[in-house]
Amino acid sequence: MSILIVDDSVDNCFLFKYILENAGYTEVLTAGSAHDAFKILGMDNSLGADTDIDLILMDITMPEVDGIEACRRIKSVERLRDIPIIMVTAKTEESDLEAAFSVGAMDYIIKPLRSIELLVRSRSALNLKKEIDRRKNREQELLNLNKELKDSIETIKTLRGLIPICASCKKIRDDKGYWNQIETYIQKHSEAEFSHGICPECARKLYPELYKKT
Repeated sequence: MSILIVDDSVDNCFLFKYILENAGYTEVLTAGSAHDAFKILGMDNSLGADTDIDLILMDITMPEVDGIEACRRIKSVERLRDIPIIMVTAKTEESDLEAAFSVGAMDYIIKPLRSIELLVRSRSALNLKKEIDRRKNREQELLNLNKELKDSIETIKTLRGLIPICASCKKIRDDKGYWNQIETYIQKHSEAEFSHGICPECARKLYPELYKKT
């Protein structure tokens, strides 16, 4: 799973990346600003649009666009909304933490960084992302199955119920008001195929000379 570190400090980015990669996380990206993060996430329609990120570690104090505003913008994009964001901050004021949670952050890490805290909180967030992805995939599978079921039921229902048929010529009226031969109607509304033959009763009517001696 991939992790994006967003911090304007090169040293902090290096430290976070080093700890995470030593713990076995091989896909760790870094961004030196919120705008760089937006590019990686494809928020500016750049080539990063197809980059899959499973966790964002976001510094709160950054120039131009701070971490709280960056979090708000990321969470406003529907396809990015499920990515967990952990705020990294030296601030411990309740107002700052409250602001971070109000825009969608799921957790926070206090500087100076402790490697065990980083790993534990990151693992917890990634497990949450896995569960979210699993449920979304399951929901999509159920939607697909439901559509297939509806299509199958619709097909079955086509040849059930009352079918208008002429009492004289035995033609069937379709839902557009046109009269069709029985075999034409059935072929249009099912996968049935016909093998033509003549029943004994019709054979006697059509070829009476063959039955005169019987």
